[in-house]
Amino acid sequence: MRAFHARAVPLGRAALSSTSASQCMLLRPHPTSHLTPPLPTTATPVRTATTCAPNSLVRHRRHGGTFAKPLPRQLGIPRSFSIDHREKGAEASPKPPSFAFAFDIDGVLLHVSKPIPGATQALEFLQRNNVPFILLTNGGGKHETERVADLSARLGVELTTDNFIQSHTPFQTLVDGANGLRDKNVLVTGSDAEKCRVIAERYGFRHVITPADILAAHPSIYPFDPLMEEVYAATARPLPSRDPKIAAIFVFNDPRDWALDIQIIADLLMSEGGVLGSYSAKNGDARLPDAGWQGDGQPPLYFSNPDLYWSAGYHHPRFGQGAFQAALAGVWREVTGGKAELRRTAIGKPDGRTYGFAEEVLNAHRAALLPSSGAEGEKDKEKEKLEPLRRVYMVGDNPASDIRGANEYESPLGTPWTSVLVRTGVWSPERGGEPAFPPKVIVDDVKAAVEWALRQEGWAGG
Repeated sequence: MRAFHARAVPLGRAALSSTSASQCMLLRPHPTSHLTPPLPTTATPVRTATTCAPNSLVRHRRHGGTFAKPLPRQLGIPRSFSIDHREKGAEASPKPPSFAFAFDIDGVLLHVSKPIPGATQALEFLQRNNVPFILLTNGGGKHETERVADLSARLGVELTTDNFIQSHTPFQTLVDGANGLRDKNVLVTGSDAEKCRVIAERYGFRHVITPADILAAHPSIYPFDPLMEEVYAATARPLPSRDPKIAAIFVFNDPRDWALDIQIIADLLMSEGGVLGSYSAKNGDARLPDAGWQGDGQPPLYFSNPDLYWSAGYHHPRFGQGAFQAALAGVWREVTGGKAELRRTAIGKPDGRTYGFAEEVLNAHRAALLPSSGAEGEKDKEKEKLEPLRRVYMVGDNPASDIRGANEYESPLGTPWTSVLVRTGVWSPERGGEPAFPPKVIVDDVKAAVEWALRQEGWAGG
């Protein structure tokens, strides 16, 4: 997809790098059913291009494929290893291993709303054997507790928010700190702005404003037919003042009313110090950097992910939050006469800050999995002695987000992330050819991904 210019704001300790893997292992499919156990085959190394195809970030879901097969003996990996061969009653590992998994959700664990065959089995195996994992998704629009409850029901696996990250989860890090926003006015929008407000309030933001609030207080701000009574009146709240000062703008997920949202966001980006209804005298001043645009204390603008497309029931992908971002950037370019690009921060995969945040959560989750010896303070001592993860396997279906992010992430702890691409989601050789961002290995599905990773570790649990 197109490159977006963003000013970095520290949401985590990681940063993107320009490097990516140049070789992947392709485990070729075999024409068997999904219920067929793995069969022996060979693994063929293939080299693929590392340039990104335009507009390649598509959350398109394609269900299909079979389980990957064990790698050959000459690589020093047991041929027969499969999570099918572990007894359900096997004891959990007394201590979590030094490796872990990160799973995308749509196209990896779920297809639309149904579990992909092998997904539940894979997660159950990891839980039984105390192998740490997190779910890392660019989805959003629900609070983490609500989304986790829904996923647990659909997958039939008990999950918690301790190891779950969606696109806007890192926004919580902006509540407190030196420049914390807890007690400041923030504007939020998304597919359901009122629901986004509730999520933001649960994160700790105390003064959350939506476009509906502004429209109700200033109907002339959008002089068209805004469906005020039918849509906005039911959720609008009184503004804290007639023209409040907005300290930050958050796009939680894909907005619905692009025209209203773009108008209000643009107004605030042209304001003096973020005060609604004002206009900065610095706008268009050629003597200033960027001709003065966004140079007078305007609120920072945050997007939770850059996905241009996503897939619903229609047979072609639909525009997502990245398309709204591009539309706003295009309007801003016209407003500034091409003198300034829109300054904003877009997190979510493949951004390195999201992977840094995920790594912190994953290490904390791994420490929580340590068995308790019963002695007071012993578990805390074990946590202190616990070394950082030696490797994380990122299992995803989208080369431009999941795979690119894992390939380019540089861990401050020195933990390498190994990318594993599955065939059950966005990418397929028939649709996209060779992945624009090549993974370490391509497998049929998440069950095969877990089996492959465990063979790399020479690990059978227990």
